Order: sequence, then C-alpha cells, then structure tokens
Amino acid sequence: MLSILMPVYNEFERVERAIIEVLGTELPADFELIIVDDGSTDGTREILRSGDWGPRVRLFEHEENQGKGAAIRTALGHAQGDFAAIFDADLEYDPADLGLLMPPLMDGRANACFGVRAFDGYTSHSFLFVLGNKGVTLACNILYNVYLHDIMTCHKMIRMDIFRSLPLQSPGFAIEPEITARLVQRGERIFEVPVHYRARATEEGKKLTALDGFRVIGTLLRCKFSR
Repeated sequence: MLSILMPVYNEFERVERAIIEVLGTELPADFELIIVDDGSTDGTREILRSGDWGPRVRLFEHEENQGKGAAIRTALGHAQGDFAAIFDADLEYDPADLGLLMPPLMDGRANACFGVRAFDGYTSHSFLFVLGNKGVTLACNILYNVYLHDIMTCHKMIRMDIFRSLPLQSPGFAIEPEITARLVQRGERIFEVPVHYRARATEEGKKLTALDGFRVIGTLLRCKFSR
C-alpha cells in the first residue's frame, strides 16, 4: 500500500480540488491519503474538517504553523503503507504521475524514486526560480558526488522503513534537500522519472523565496558534515 503524505498550509482555494484529484487517481496499488493541516488560518482547516473524504483519508492538525518538514514528519508517523510519497496541495503537480514513481519501488529496482520536473516557458515560475532550483541541485551533486536532476521536487516516493529511518530535522522547505542528502548518505541510488509540473505565480500563492535557497544550501552543508 502507498501512503500519500499531504502537508497543507493556507490552501483555501485549492485544497478541496487537490484532495478530489488525488482520490480520483488510479494507481497500481491501494493508497491512503494522510493530510496534515499545518496551522492554516485562511479557512483551509474548516474545509478539511467539514469534508466527507471517505475512509482512505485521515486528517491531523498542528495548532500552529511549524513548516512543511514538520508536517511531513507528522504524516509519516501515522502512515501505514509500504511506501510513502509526498504530494503538496498546491496543484503544481499531477497526482496521476505518482503511478510513474511506483514501478521502480514495487519491482525492487530502487528504494527511492523522484519525479523530475521539466522547466519550460509555460511551467516555470521565473528564470530566477528555475536558476535557483538548478543551482541547489548542482550544489548537491558536487557535495555528494551524485548526478541528480531535481532535488527540490515534491514528487518523492520512498520505501517506508527507509523513509522513517532518515534523521530528518528541517522544519520547512529544506526538508526536500535533507531527504535527498540522507538517502545518498545511506548509499541509496535514486531512480528518476519525468513528471508534469506547472508552477504557481507569486500572486497565486507561491511561498518559496530566495531565502529558502540559502536554507537549502545550509541544509546540504549541515548534512554533509553531520551523519
């Protein structure tokens, strides 16, 4: 079974559609959807509480905003699947692509699979956004002597026992490079597949800033020198 971990923070306009799209997706295995509301204040929590989502959905809440990394760790602690995948509620990704990440794990080729985004004129947030993504991925490849294409992708699917064994500490978006770094340090070879992506604009609620890029580099360095 697959556990889909959905951290949510202030996604009033998108969260209902995101849940419906995930639940309507046909995947090659049974799945559960674990939603963690990370202290939303815009009405998202009320939508989550009032929805009749069915038996595959479980909802947990943080009283205050703690960050994406904290929400993922909470969801991971309640997951019951053999594999876990992260899926954001911002509709930048296609939930059907989760099916592309499953075969390498199910047939034993890899214990982790990442969905690689294609940044083009329609799907990219901005030139600086794309440059930042490529820059931090390059930094990871140099620091850890690997060749990955997109360490900041939300589409990460990992075998559950390995995911839970990673010493994850980052509270916010830096959880993404931290997961990558800890997998590489364990000697895991990360399988990559192309996925669909459409970045939101800042006015649509995009939350990443240039400061997050510096946090990512700091996380990569921290992980490199602390096992």
